[in-house]
Amino acid sequence: MLLKINEILESVKSGKISTSSAKKLLTLYSIEEVENFAKIDINRSKRRGVPEVIFAETKELEDTKKIIKKTLEKTNSVIVSRIKKDDYKKIIFFAKKLKVKITTGKNSSTVLLFKKPIKFQGGKIGIMTAGTSDIGVAEEARIMCEAMNCKCITSYDVGVAGIQRIFPILKKMVNEDVDCIIVAAGMEGALATLVSTMVDIPIIGIPTSVGYGYGEKGIAALASMLQSCSLGLSVVNIDNGIAAGGIAANIANRVNKKIIS
Repeated sequence: MLLKINEILESVKSGKISTSSAKKLLTLYSIEEVENFAKIDINRSKRRGVPEVIFAETKELEDTKKIIKKTLEKTNSVIVSRIKKDDYKKIIFFAKKLKVKITTGKNSSTVLLFKKPIKFQGGKIGIMTAGTSDIGVAEEARIMCEAMNCKCITSYDVGVAGIQRIFPILKKMVNEDVDCIIVAAGMEGALATLVSTMVDIPIIGIPTSVGYGYGEKGIAALASMLQSCSLGLSVVNIDNGIAAGGIAANIANRVNKKIIS
């Protein structure tokens, strides 16, 4: 039974399920084991609204498949992140065999697999990148946000090298009343600071591993964002679109919940 915490409590109140069943559904110790190598926290989405994420980059393909299968037996969705190049098409083929729906991202090796359609009833999030090289990381963040029921407004390649490009999309995001904005930027990472100076919206910066020479592989972008003098900017690790999406969606969903209530 795929229920959120409030749905479980309402079901107890109405007598649809027993208190013992509710306790089982809500327990922090509800873990599904996959043979002797993985333990899946199947109630994470119920407790936190965050789906299970499988980090595939360092896993064997067959192990990843087993975790996917077990997770989808118990939950509606799962994200598989950082799939190895040689495994990507195999994971997509495996998902189709399981007859689940698939959301992919441009230039991204992260996918969202789900059974029932995801309803975008959560908050609203803006996502932008400084350059086209940052798109893959931004798409990873988008996939995470959508898995958490958020609507995303995206605009890519609007960095400070052509600063005039940012104004139309930033105006749109403000008019759309987004709850949070994710900014992915490499090189010196200046776009995140710029955006945070212009709006009264929480900004989450993702430094990307775009750059070379001194401060290469995202180090300069990370240092720049961390030392930003503009308040209202938070920063995740280099290339960590999953974390940025999770934080942004938590913020947006909480805001949306307050508005509805």
